[in-house]
Amino acid sequence: MKRARPGDRPDSAGHTDAETFARAMEGVRPIAPDPRGRVRSRPLAPAPVAANPAALAVEEPAGGIDEPFAAPGVDHRLLRRLKRGNIAPTARLDLHGETAADAIVRAVRFVDASRHRHRCICIVHGRGLHSSGKVPILRTQVRKRLRAHHAVLAYTDAPRHDGGIGAVYVLLRK
Repeated sequence: MKRARPGDRPDSAGHTDAETFARAMEGVRPIAPDPRGRVRSRPLAPAPVAANPAALAVEEPAGGIDEPFAAPGVDHRLLRRLKRGNIAPTARLDLHGETAADAIVRAVRFVDASRHRHRCICIVHGRGLHSSGKVPILRTQVRKRLRAHHAVLAYTDAPRHDGGIGAVYVLLRK
């Protein structure tokens, strides 16, 4: 014997939930997608700032850390301009030789200090060629933290002439 699901049971008027929903949706048309490719979303809540560098660790996103990042609602054309170097950074931070914890703290402070004065910044973290196991520790940790920072709209590898994969161009909120 087949068991009735909640949506299959008729209400007091003898209509199932599916029939009631179908009647309520008569004449409703879906909203057309934005032809410019923008995605509308609610603004992100500011991320809490921790005093402990170990507490600044962020889980790796599904898309991978090496992929360019754009916050929800950022036009893909803006990310393309950033990637090509059409938006020039007006401030630069070099993290070579720093430990991962110190680099994260310095990068977060740099973003916080730059956010009201600069639209685009460059953070040089290196390619990780001299790290143990040739694993780019600074690159991975800094980009994880940038992805979680509330002031970061987008980031991508710097153009080849400005450091390539050893640096990141960061677009900040206005």
